[in-house]
Amino acid sequence: MKQRDEILIFKQTLQVPYNYSAGAVVSRFLLALRDEKKILGIKCPKCQIVYVPPRVTCGRCFSRMSDWVELSGRGRLESFTVVNYSESTHPVKAPFILGAIKLEGADTGLTHLIGEAKEQDLKIGAILEPVFQEHRIGHILDIKYFRLCRD
Repeated sequence: MKQRDEILIFKQTLQVPYNYSAGAVVSRFLLALRDEKKILGIKCPKCQIVYVPPRVTCGRCFSRMSDWVELSGRGRLESFTVVNYSESTHPVKAPFILGAIKLEGADTGLTHLIGEAKEQDLKIGAILEPVFQEHRIGHILDIKYFRLCRD
């Protein structure tokens, strides 16, 4: 029997359950969301960059960071997109809006859901505020979404 040069491709969906450790820094961030409805950033002692979400090491100078900063939660919309398809990994059913938000007092953007708005309501530079879930569990989605600031 002659061997054929044929490549077979099979589509398969793998589901791999696992537990993820957020670590000490991200855990503190998530606990502040859950327990106090506060958004915390972390500031580099050398560069003075404030990261949200927080991280252990500065991405610019590689300094270890431990200076926490409480942010108001208000922020400026840097960019956004409308997602018109659904995937099992999406936090909500399509269509929905995702935005990059630069919180006041932070130097990095936070990507999150935008709610209570239609695409035509949004403009780059719009001021947004967080809306928290009533029941919070220590997850980034404890912030239900950001909406256009009401004041």
